[in-house]
Amino acid sequence: MNQDQVRKTYVLKLYVAGNTANSVRALKTLKKILEQEFQGVYALKVIDVLKNPQLAEEDKILATPTLSKILPPPVRKIIGDLSDRERVLIGLDLLYEELSEDEEFPE
Repeated sequence: MNQDQVRKTYVLKLYVAGNTANSVRALKTLKKILEQEFQGVYALKVIDVLKNPQLAEEDKILATPTLSKILPPPVRKIIGDLSDRERVLIGLDLLYEELSEDEEFPE
């Protein structure tokens, strides 16, 4: 395994409620982001809360669609149809460095 393959693997869960427009849009948007940004370093599980209400309850999901990033820590949740790409990337900790460069932190 070379250095490129040692990248973090992202484990994500997308909670949806059936085939609603928002759920379908969230899944489509997420897949596009994952293909562009993660290229094979992710595992995505889609959970329909109508079919598996106990999973939503265990994970304290109060609204759908909700994207939950399980790994790498910390766990993060993004609620909504994921149409705001920047918000999704920030939520997944992908845009953190780019945004924090503008801040003035002592090194």
